[in-house]
Amino acid sequence: MDIAGWVWACTIVGLVGLLAFDFFVHVRKAHVPTLKESAIWSAGYIGVAVLFGCGVLAFGGADAGSQYFAGYLTEKALSVDNLFVFLVIMASFRVPRADQQKVLLFGIVMALAARTGFILLGAALINRFAWVFYFFGLLLLLAAGNMLRSGGAEEAHRAPDVIVGLVKKVVPTSERYDGDRLFTRIEGRWAITPMVLVMLAIAGTDVLFALDSIPAIFGLTQNSYLVFTATAFSLLGLRQLYFLIDGLLDRLVYLSYGLAVILGFIGVKLIMHAMHEGGVGGIEIGTGPSLLVIVGVLTGTVIASLRHRRHVTQSERERDPELVLRR
Repeated sequence: MDIAGWVWACTIVGLVGLLAFDFFVHVRKAHVPTLKESAIWSAGYIGVAVLFGCGVLAFGGADAGSQYFAGYLTEKALSVDNLFVFLVIMASFRVPRADQQKVLLFGIVMALAARTGFILLGAALINRFAWVFYFFGLLLLLAAGNMLRSGGAEEAHRAPDVIVGLVKKVVPTSERYDGDRLFTRIEGRWAITPMVLVMLAIAGTDVLFALDSIPAIFGLTQNSYLVFTATAFSLLGLRQLYFLIDGLLDRLVYLSYGLAVILGFIGVKLIMHAMHEGGVGGIEIGTGPSLLVIVGVLTGTVIASLRHRRHVTQSERERDPELVLRR
């Protein structure tokens, strides 16, 4: 599917417009969004992504549409998993609830910038070197194994701490927030507030997440336009989704396991594709079966997590009947 330059330009302008709208209408004035507000805007952004996918189906064909939706679902699931780490970062920096929206929007912009850079690099490498498929496949298998290990969130959070530590050593830093300001005065001298530090931590984490995210979607489609749009639409609305499922994230206990299965599957798919292209065997796994695997694994993960939560609640109720009432 060849994409004209004007389509690229319109898409980028539309995405920038959505981000600007998000900032000036919702984020500029610090507040804690209500559950209703978060639900409406989350549904709206998902609706825009689905409508865009329907447009891809109509103008690009069934194969292109399937690739877009497979990529979107995978990236959206990875984005939800990223929210676990964002929660850890927000809690460790004690970010005021009303100011978390600005941090999250900054994180989304940085994530989009980092992923765009990796998309351009990945597309250039794939076009020039066939062995990149082997590299991406092995990278995803390593990422899947890392997700199965305990403490993955702590490791992802620890890496950006190095950046934060270096900044603290060379730049005057305030220990207190000054609203949502990035700079404040301490004894007549300018200093950065913790808002800058938490944004740096989020940005560093976004770069690490892109190392898993971009190879995963390149395993589903090598069309740069579909890779970019599926990634971008998966990130839009992440801020609203954060506040919507903030209290539900701890219930998705098996999400990391499901994502590990998906990343492992895509990793094997990439290696098989590289073998097939190199004429050394290998089986091409189509987009249709890939989409079915992704939907099936995510559905099974959610059902298993909810059943686990129900079992835990029932066990707590049997041990202490008044516990649930107190909650």
